[in-house]
Amino acid sequence: MTFEDLGLMPRLVEQLTAQGIVDPTPIQVQAIPHALEGRDVMGLAQTGTGKTAAFGLPIMHHLLKVGKKPEPKTVRGLILAPTRELAGQIKDNLSAYSAGTHIKVNLVVGGMAISAQINRLARGTDLLIATPGRLIDPYRSWRGHSI
Repeated sequence: MTFEDLGLMPRLVEQLTAQGIVDPTPIQVQAIPHALEGRDVMGLAQTGTGKTAAFGLPIMHHLLKVGKKPEPKTVRGLILAPTRELAGQIKDNLSAYSAGTHIKVNLVVGGMAISAQINRLARGTDLLIATPGRLIDPYRSWRGHSI
C-alpha cells in the first residue's frame, strides 16, 4: 500500500517522498481513505505512528482542491490541541506536508505575543492549529473586546 493508493493528491505524495516518508503506517492506511470520503474517524495509536499525517493529510488534500487563498479573517480548518507543545508539533508537520503549496498553516497558542498571531490570522488562514484557551483571543480582538 502506498500514499497514492490511499487516494492522496500527487502533490502531497511528492512532498512526503521528498521528506523520506514513502510507506504509510497502519493508522494512516486505516484512517486516510475514510477521511478523504468525508467520514468521521477516531483513531488510537502509540506515539510516533503517524497520527498527525493520518488526520492532517486528508485535510491538506481537501484544502489543495480549493485552489485559492482564504479571505481575510477567515479560517478554513481548525485543529485543537491540548498543549502549545503539541500544537507546535502538529503545525510543524502540517507545514512540512504543505510546503510549496498555497496552503497557509497558522498557530495560535499562549506564551507567545497575541498581536503577531492576530496579524497573521487577519490575512486569512487555510488551517489553524490552536489551544482552546488562546483560540478566543483573535475573535475578541476583531469584535472590539479587550483581550
